[in-house]
Amino acid sequence: MMDRIMKVLPQDVVIYIFLMLPVKSLLRFKCTCKTFCNIINSSTFIHLHLHCSNDELILFKHSIKQEEDDLFKNMLSFLSSEENRFDFKAVSPDFDVPEVTTTSACVFVQVIGPCNGLIAITDSFATILFNPTTRHYRSIPACPFGIPKRYRRSISGIGFGYDSIQNDYKFIRISEVYEDYMDKDMKVDIFDLSTDCWRELNGQQVPLVFWTSCSEILYNNACHWFASTDDTIILCFEMNTEEFYHLELPESCHWYDGKSDGLIIVNNCLSYIRYPDPLSDRPAEVLI
Repeated sequence: MMDRIMKVLPQDVVIYIFLMLPVKSLLRFKCTCKTFCNIINSSTFIHLHLHCSNDELILFKHSIKQEEDDLFKNMLSFLSSEENRFDFKAVSPDFDVPEVTTTSACVFVQVIGPCNGLIAITDSFATILFNPTTRHYRSIPACPFGIPKRYRRSISGIGFGYDSIQNDYKFIRISEVYEDYMDKDMKVDIFDLSTDCWRELNGQQVPLVFWTSCSEILYNNACHWFASTDDTIILCFEMNTEEFYHLELPESCHWYDGKSDGLIIVNNCLSYIRYPDPLSDRPAEVLI
């Protein structure tokens, strides 16, 4: 029957129809015939479908303490508001984040992305790649590179993005390796999803990266973090070229003045947000 449909409808018409469908419907069509499966699995169709999607969801990260072992189960909820912007409803059952069950609440569990509809979830020890639509996930293997004896390692930055030239997803891990806390070396490791392997990135000077809430973000095919040279800067890593560069903060920004800092995207622009202590009546500042 499907072959008869393909003879009646040109392939470009079938593709146009498929582009209007949600992912869950496409998954059903993949099971109907080999032709449909090949269309839906093609990188060209996936790229087109991503750009046709206009779903906007709120990701809510929360923790549930398990009484039997004092561990925290980390959960993700996806919320939507169609009619009333203050009336949020779950669009799917909560997702129990696998392999990221810690002795602390989810404040230390980072959600990185989204990138082409995928998000990465990590607690610096375990990392998974998650597709919220299909609810499929993939565990990322631990980085195999060790450090010399008597040295310590601290993970200071993690990023996730897409290399459009190699058609591959990548994770980047920036860590501090040191024996003396005042004398640190920065180390950069890259994980390629296509090869399922980690590799070391050498030959680039990387400043000290430091973490704050909402400080790691993907924008314009580059990962962004706060970092420190003589002044606080925004460190950027371009996924295609695998090169670092940095952005200067506005002169009006004074670090360590009692406010919290973060990076967000507003109207498709990378923006710097500063928000005060929640107990104060001072307004938040957003610089675009």
